[in-house]
Amino acid sequence: MTDAEWAVVRPLLPVPAWLRGRGGQPEAYCHRAMLDAIRYLVDNGIKWRAMPGDFPPWDRVYAFFRRWRDQVLVREFHDRLRDRVRQKAGRDAQPTAGVIDSQSVKADAVVGADSRGFDGGKLVNGRKRHVVVDTLGLLLAVMVTAADTSDRTAAHVLLAQVADAHHRLALIWADGGYTGSLVEYCLTALALVLLIVKRSCDMRGFVLLPKRWIVERLFAHLMRTRRLSRDYERRTTSAEAMIYWSMILLMTRRLARSRPPRE
Repeated sequence: MTDAEWAVVRPLLPVPAWLRGRGGQPEAYCHRAMLDAIRYLVDNGIKWRAMPGDFPPWDRVYAFFRRWRDQVLVREFHDRLRDRVRQKAGRDAQPTAGVIDSQSVKADAVVGADSRGFDGGKLVNGRKRHVVVDTLGLLLAVMVTAADTSDRTAAHVLLAQVADAHHRLALIWADGGYTGSLVEYCLTALALVLLIVKRSCDMRGFVLLPKRWIVERLFAHLMRTRRLSRDYERRTTSAEAMIYWSMILLMTRRLARSRPPRE
């Protein structure tokens, strides 16, 4: 991280338990070194054991990653950054609209059969990333499943989580894969309007569909993060954590970027 990024990040970090008087020992390495190591791993797609020597030892970095994953600290940190990015863009911290979609990616050999599947539509053997983003393309929620899990099945769980966390959310755009009973379920159970954006039959070639390009841009960012070019994680929770770290990388750069003064 640059000094400008660290100045933005430092006030938003979760406070360790030992500083709150809740027990535990002070950490041996500073948070900035740990964050830099995880960001390096996610951005460059290296193995944990291939961590360069100028970072803390790889097992200490992995223990930090695992603790933040299991205690949901990475999502808490991510959400604080997202709220700050929205406020910097002149938006309210709580979104009122979003977009849902999924992405199937190939899985590495370490991914077990219990969380691996075959997506017949995309012809991909691996996992599927189900995401909901706001209208700025920032991540609201993510769920990683086997690739043979249908979009509607995952959306029942994912949209319930999003509606519970974001009470002002009222409208969700989706593609044709989310039609059927899901539309009525969202309206009656979650008080969400699920609006299907379909591609008409007379369209030829590439056509920019309203709102759906927003989530496709997020998928493009994830694929540029080398650790996410395919799924290398044994656990789906680790795969979800990697996606949060990728978005943290993007948002800290946005927040540290200075805007030119308006004339």
